[in-house]
Amino acid sequence: MRADAARNLTAVLQAGARLLAEDPGTSMAAIAAAAGVDRTTVHRRFANREALLSAVFQAKLDSSGRVLDEARLTEAPVQVALHRYLEGIIPVSREWPVDTRRMMQQDPEASARRDEQSARLDAFVQRIVDEGFLRPDTDPAWARAVLSGLVDSVAHRFPDVDPPRAADLVAATFLTGLGAD
Repeated sequence: MRADAARNLTAVLQAGARLLAEDPGTSMAAIAAAAGVDRTTVHRRFANREALLSAVFQAKLDSSGRVLDEARLTEAPVQVALHRYLEGIIPVSREWPVDTRRMMQQDPEASARRDEQSARLDAFVQRIVDEGFLRPDTDPAWARAVLSGLVDSVAHRFPDVDPPRAADLVAATFLTGLGAD
């Protein structure tokens, strides 16, 4: 793909993610305008809004998968892996603000990828509990929901907090708020 075509595709996907997160009924023309390309450029690449949304989901899943891989959730010490994960996933959440739960009805392949990534994160949270970083009576499902809520909050309610500082805040809140001591 030519460099300008790749830039246009990225701009369309990012504009689509932002606008469709705000309003799922956003028109393709509005997305094209926000991306700085003409409508025909968008329509040439995506047959309809659902195809664009599917590509946005895939891009978010690609980014999330890279974060999970780079965090080394099963190999790195828990606190290191947690910080790596947070420092990577917060920018992903900001760049791709669409709710991947919407994929469940729309894109079975993306839904399966989301489930696999979710299982990896569930296993990591279980590891955090098992290694004593959280109270032993902590329900891992609850801890996972808290972690996801903290990430969502810092990513979207505090967008000016840079990712390393945001990761520090989330990790401290998560481990101290549910911590063993």
